[in-house]
Amino acid sequence: MDTEAQPAERDRSSRPEDTRGTEGRSRFALVSRITDRLPGGWLSLTVFVCLVFLLVLNAFVVQPFQIPSGSMEQGLRIGDRVLVNKLAYRFGAQPRRGDVVVFDGTGYFGDGDYVKRVVGVGGDHVVCCDKEGRIQVNGRSVDETAFLYPGDGPSAVPFDVAVPDGTLFLLGDHRSDSRDSRDHLGSPGGGMVPVGEVIGRADWIVWPSGRLSHLKRPAAYARVPAAEGAHG
Repeated sequence: MDTEAQPAERDRSSRPEDTRGTEGRSRFALVSRITDRLPGGWLSLTVFVCLVFLLVLNAFVVQPFQIPSGSMEQGLRIGDRVLVNKLAYRFGAQPRRGDVVVFDGTGYFGDGDYVKRVVGVGGDHVVCCDKEGRIQVNGRSVDETAFLYPGDGPSAVPFDVAVPDGTLFLLGDHRSDSRDSRDHLGSPGGGMVPVGEVIGRADWIVWPSGRLSHLKRPAAYARVPAAEGAHG
């Protein structure tokens, strides 16, 4: 006796039809109707999608910035365009000593965005200068000659600061032509910038084309010990 269940004619007729092809045609028809209504048709739609992609990229991933002053020479020159990595400090990562960062300085340095180098992070003790005229971070002297503007010293203004947790002490590489944390030591916040105001890390010079290069973190800070009480 054949025991396999056989669908009745009624059952066969009630089974849903395979509509995958119909759905695909419907979606294509919808896109076609949209492009028919746009001036330029498919070209306009392509341009629109590209613009949306670029806006999302600019908002969440990378953003171009133009260098407006000589405060970061000789590494960054006036007119250079840099790509800022906006994901560098997401997902728990924090700015590190030596990073070049772009940040919103409103209320701290003045209105607008700024680009500077991180010299001290939360918990650090930053002093200028030691007997050889070098900056010290947590008791370790730092040789900054690889990136300081030729002829500049670490600072003509002495300072001795403790960087509060969650903030950064920031200096320009062209120390004699940079308004940075040193200029705001007596201001509210003591010249420190909250990590939350950092837009991202400057990773690439992309224009002019002859200056295309990757901005690497210098080794000068590699031997600086962690701040007392800091946890790795």
